[in-house]
Amino acid sequence: MSADEVNQRAQTVEAYRLWWQHDAHWYQGVASRFGQQAANEINAEALRKVALHVGQRVGRRSGPLPDSGDNGKDLEELRRRYDECGDRMFPRELRNASTEVEGEGEGAGLIVLTLRRNFAITMVRMAGSLEGYRCPCTDIHAGWSEGLGVTLTENRAESCLRDGDKACRLLMRVATPLAPVSTTTEG
Repeated sequence: MSADEVNQRAQTVEAYRLWWQHDAHWYQGVASRFGQQAANEINAEALRKVALHVGQRVGRRSGPLPDSGDNGKDLEELRRRYDECGDRMFPRELRNASTEVEGEGEGAGLIVLTLRRNFAITMVRMAGSLEGYRCPCTDIHAGWSEGLGVTLTENRAESCLRDGDKACRLLMRVATPLAPVSTTTEG
């Protein structure tokens, strides 16, 4: 990579940071004028809409959801699509995240996102708004899932960086099989 490419990448990352700083200050302004609950609700609503758009784009790019008959293989492809959604919304330089498929049998359909660094939390903390801030992670996952055409049967945070945990551990259980089962009748 040339020096110009490295400099351009550094400028791009700085632009992301400035937009996240803007977002944190915007959040703080809404919270101070209209209350923390309103700021959390508006933030979650806006991020869910962006996530829906990202999920739709990833879905169009990747094609129909797999229906191989092998839930493990199909879930692995869905996990890859969730990673792509995350990479499109949050540059790798600003977060440290990974997903994995967990569970078999009755526990099948669980995709776990582990987030070890979240730049949004850092920016909200720097803006002085961490107290009362509610992470919109489950709203983001709901948007990605809707955009990808997946039904979530569980969507929750098991741990959160915002609360001082070492990582966010976010659980998304999806209905399996991933592709809707045809309900046509012959007559």
